[in-house]
Amino acid sequence: MNIYIETFGCTFNQADSQIMAGLLQEDGNELVDDVEDAEVLILNTCYVKQPTEQKVVNRIMKLQEAYPEKNLIISGCMVEIDQDKLEKIAPGASWVGPHKITSAPDMVKSVCAGETVRLTGFEDVNKVCLPKIRSNELINIIQICEGCDGYCSYCCTRIARGNLKSYPVELVKQETERAVREGCVEVQLTAQDTAAYGKDSGTSLSELVNAVTSVQGKFKVRVGMMHPKSVKNDIDELIRAFKSDKVYKFIHIPLQSGNDQVLSDMNRGHSAQEFLDIISQFRREIPGISISTDIIVGYPTEDDEAFQDTLKVIEEIQPDFLHISKYHHRPGSNSSSLKEIEHQDMKKRSKELNELKYVITLHNNEKLLGKVLPVLVTDTGRKGGFTGRTDSYKLVVVDDAALGSFVDVEITEAKATYLKGHVVSD
Repeated sequence: MNIYIETFGCTFNQADSQIMAGLLQEDGNELVDDVEDAEVLILNTCYVKQPTEQKVVNRIMKLQEAYPEKNLIISGCMVEIDQDKLEKIAPGASWVGPHKITSAPDMVKSVCAGETVRLTGFEDVNKVCLPKIRSNELINIIQICEGCDGYCSYCCTRIARGNLKSYPVELVKQETERAVREGCVEVQLTAQDTAAYGKDSGTSLSELVNAVTSVQGKFKVRVGMMHPKSVKNDIDELIRAFKSDKVYKFIHIPLQSGNDQVLSDMNRGHSAQEFLDIISQFRREIPGISISTDIIVGYPTEDDEAFQDTLKVIEEIQPDFLHISKYHHRPGSNSSSLKEIEHQDMKKRSKELNELKYVITLHNNEKLLGKVLPVLVTDTGRKGGFTGRTDSYKLVVVDDAALGSFVDVEITEAKATYLKGHVVSD
């Protein structure tokens, strides 16, 4: 059977698709890159933001209109979060929820036999060391845990992913060993909250990172998003783990708002000062570390003064990466009962924050001009050349380099979102 998989959303979702692809191939199916060549279409959905929801809905409707004869399977977060809408827009489609992806081979057989299959709900499934088809043969994504122990008021992802379930340290280490043997030079540890790892099993993210970096071979580890309230309980050991040469000097810690009342309304479980203390401690112990954070603009209880507090925090921390989202009600979230602020106010605040983001990220990158930095080359550029990451996970474009190589690059050009340079040694 020829199967086409299309994925929306985060690294975790990408890993789900890679696992489904691996299991399906192992079962004798062929994965194809062109929807025209497929008999079965799997659309792996994301539902974390309203604009993404709209893209997903439009894509589902377009696929059904263009290929009514093909079997359509919807997977991902939408399956658990918004079944009413899914039933309305795709009444004939089959569904498979995030916790049921290991059933993909049997499901495809049933669907191709003319059945409409709906597999939803939660079960204790292990997603480590499963067959996997990597989208980039040099990068291995490992889901270290699924779900979270938070109750952020604006979030619907927890509805889809459930309570925290951490996977065993030894299995994550085994998958890392396998990936390195197979030629991977980058390992990405992903979760809804990587810093929550082990809270349910008596271990910790720092212990896991130490285990992964103990694997023999030359590779880099990227640790995914960490919630501040989870980080602060393991910060000393985490910093020690991040000092390993194998770990990218990069942390993704979402702030969401710089105002304590809004943070409380969001049920974030931390203050702005606690966030600042975490950033300060990482920077003090690991000079040059890149900071990535997220902001939600226009939460229903955010007024102009609260937004100014957010601007002040962003100006203070000068993040290297800043992800900005306009607030929208999400299905099943607690904040959906609140009145949204005026769209024009939200638009104005978003524009102001984006302008600040551009100034900060460009300034941070310009400070690297003329420096020679170690870079791990992992991909080809969209407009030619090759791309890689510095030790602090900054994106670098070079004209010529071997994929999978560790090279020294002199930075010759700086943009707000990437660097350019030339290889001086390998």
